[in-house]
Amino acid sequence: MKKILITNDDGVYSSGIHAAYEAIKDLGKIYVVAPATQKSGVGRALSIFEPIRVFKTRVNGIDAYAVGGTPTDSVIIGIYAVIQEIPDLIISGINFGENLSTEAITTSGTVGAALEGATQGSPSIAISMEVEDQTEKFHLGFIKKDFAVPIKILRQLARKVLKQKLPDGVDILNVNIPKGVRGDTPVKITRLARRVFTTSVDKRLDPRGRPYYWIDGTEFGGAEEGTDVHALKNGFISVTPITLDCTARIDLRILNQWMEVD
Repeated sequence: MKKILITNDDGVYSSGIHAAYEAIKDLGKIYVVAPATQKSGVGRALSIFEPIRVFKTRVNGIDAYAVGGTPTDSVIIGIYAVIQEIPDLIISGINFGENLSTEAITTSGTVGAALEGATQGSPSIAISMEVEDQTEKFHLGFIKKDFAVPIKILRQLARKVLKQKLPDGVDILNVNIPKGVRGDTPVKITRLARRVFTTSVDKRLDPRGRPYYWIDGTEFGGAEEGTDVHALKNGFISVTPITLDCTARIDLRILNQWMEVD
């Protein structure tokens, strides 16, 4: 029987993780191992200076493991302490809030968990939903949403991966579902946009007059056609193939010349 690990960065009690379970519950033996609390934006952070507590719980009728750590911790605990072997598929999500561009690849806990799964040898799918209300990105519990289309897309991709694996050179599928999605919304196979936000820092003063800061940002301008950002902003479902190999595709002789003594 196929073994599938489901995780996320919204926390084990998120309704998105329940929807992911519903999408693939009959495709194999399902293990749900996820952070005990909200861990959005932690990227691929790993807990190496403190112990990781894990406890069994039951969420809306689903047995799960709540991990006192990051999404990456959850994947490692799931593989080596719970399943005790490399699963046939890892699913990270369904996340509240889109995860687009090269920015999300390094900052998203959802994508970070999928990257860890791929590193450990499992084909992985990260799946996220664009939200109308930005506060939903940082929710702390169960939110009622219409997951019909994300469930359909996730199930379709999971079945394909389990049957024939990912294409050569692909380690992760990063899926983003636009707000207002319908059953007939087209799917675009995309590449990563360069960025989504223009970063800014908001400086404020506390009641004692001491400065503190909020890292903030506004949406970057347009994105090129063919990118994940362009697809989502035009109402399409985006599926982006990701590889773990971040090596720049250049003629390496250029840098070799840099190392020559002038």
